[in-house]
Amino acid sequence: MRDQLAGKLPVTLITGFLGSGKTTLLSKLVRHPLMNKVAVIINEIGEIGIDHDLVTQSTENISLLANGCICCSVRTDMQETLRDLFARRQVGEVFDFDRVVIETTGLADPAPIIQTLTSDTLLEARFRLDGVVTLVDTVNANNLLDTQLESVRQIALADRLLLTKCDLSDEGSIVSLEKRLRTLNPMASFIRVLNGEIAPSDLINIGLSSNKVQSTSNKFLTNLVELQDDNQQDRYLGDFSEKHISIKTLSLTFKEPFTWPAFSSALELLTTLRGPDLLRVKGILNVQGRPVVIQGVQHIFHKPVELDSWPSENHSTRIVFITRNNISIEMIKNLFSAVGAITQAEI
Repeated sequence: MRDQLAGKLPVTLITGFLGSGKTTLLSKLVRHPLMNKVAVIINEIGEIGIDHDLVTQSTENISLLANGCICCSVRTDMQETLRDLFARRQVGEVFDFDRVVIETTGLADPAPIIQTLTSDTLLEARFRLDGVVTLVDTVNANNLLDTQLESVRQIALADRLLLTKCDLSDEGSIVSLEKRLRTLNPMASFIRVLNGEIAPSDLINIGLSSNKVQSTSNKFLTNLVELQDDNQQDRYLGDFSEKHISIKTLSLTFKEPFTWPAFSSALELLTTLRGPDLLRVKGILNVQGRPVVIQGVQHIFHKPVELDSWPSENHSTRIVFITRNNISIEMIKNLFSAVGAITQAEI
């Protein structure tokens, strides 16, 4: 079986609302020895406060750092920046970096960047999304979640949440916030960060790196793999309404295998009808006995990846939807039934 992900450069997207600590984290991260073959794309190089003695060479929008890391500022849009950076790598203008870290602005919705990696043919052939990391300011997060849609979306799309300013919050407040964050995104893992100190290893190998089932793929699929019986499904279901923004986490389990044409038709119809409200979708499908991973953001989906084996004894289809604006589990179930994709679904 051909490995669909082999040779693609992994991309980690770092997001978080204004004041969440991205500048502090990145200014320390670029100095780390393990970042010596990483390209970091940021909004403006000056924003992360790189010392002049750390920069060994600089062009208009690219600075080479003493430890071998590249810092590239966004002067156009992300699509052009990634293309330009890869082209320079190909002709030897920059070194042969093996990973990309992208930092977004505090007000940015990460969805368009994720979609760019998936929908642009050239980028999709060269890069793969390794994961979305969102910084959460534990001091101001509750207020932001009540008032700022971008903050909610940044958290809902994350694979990993970094809780910052924990030294300025008491333990009870942090635990309460963690509970609230889990209602918004039960699939994300949590790490508490102090003063921006974090190992690069905490930001990488979050997503699928291969179609071969291994420890990293098990981490990526953890919540789906653990969904083994009816008693465990409750943790995925419910309407977790914020004061101004309604976010739901929904789960469907299908015992009967799909055919790919039937499933893809159902998914295409769902994205056509409610694409903007599908904040994130992740699932492992039984396609005529074979395990296939799907993941998407709104109406854009990554190419499905067929695994070389099942990651557990559970061979049922499990799909988790993080949605907004009152998409119901019944609506999704009925839609799949209407196109003949399923004969039975468990809620």
